[in-house]
Amino acid sequence: MMTHSTIDLSQRHIPLKGASNFRDVGGYKGHGGRAVKWRKIFRSDHLAFLEPEDLDKLKSLGVDRAFDFRGVQESAAQSYDWPTISRHSLSIEPTVVQRLQAQHLTGRPLSAADALDAMQTTYRDFVRSDSHRFAQLFEHLLDKPEPLLFHCTAGKDRTGLAAALVLSALGVSEEDIWKDYLLTNQLYKRNSTGVTTLSPDVLKIVWEVQESFLQASLEVIHTQHGSIENYMTNKLGLTPAALDKLRAFYLD
Repeated sequence: MMTHSTIDLSQRHIPLKGASNFRDVGGYKGHGGRAVKWRKIFRSDHLAFLEPEDLDKLKSLGVDRAFDFRGVQESAAQSYDWPTISRHSLSIEPTVVQRLQAQHLTGRPLSAADALDAMQTTYRDFVRSDSHRFAQLFEHLLDKPEPLLFHCTAGKDRTGLAAALVLSALGVSEEDIWKDYLLTNQLYKRNSTGVTTLSPDVLKIVWEVQESFLQASLEVIHTQHGSIENYMTNKLGLTPAALDKLRAFYLD
């Protein structure tokens, strides 16, 4: 019998002309054996390049609100103002490329190890500095159960941690959370970044996801809060009543 973790990717990935990493987080087995509802919560790379038929597809899915984790300059550089989608900024400033470029300017060649360190440091900072943004996403999830999407630029790091937290709150297994996180490596097609100073081996790490990235966030959560449950309660505002409401909204 097919398990939730082996659902055909064609049901999860929604192909768009202007975005490559748009997908549904539904179908995974959650709390009490109830599956996460399909066509309620979507994750994506940025929406600035959507075409009219993409917007029609989102409208048919009932998606009329988007939560944008991109930083201020980042979102201004590739802005969107679609009449059918209400955009809400939950800005988390990007640091990886900036950190690597600053190191490059010192004259020391950047290595793949430098890129790995920069990615892991960034994921630690998400927990240390930006937990309030993930808390705000949960506030919107709890506001009403209508379809929504959240995204950053590539839909892989800020979005990847957000998706992991949402699925964890819904009681999805670690195995399925990791599978969802790593799907970016199959789906994301990088657009021109304007970054020419970084070598291909460094850029490859910057534009992929690895287990060690998300693990860096989880280690900070466990070190600072003891468990992800404590973190969700103390930093994300997910009281038992809020978790019950979230699961009532998004689990079958």
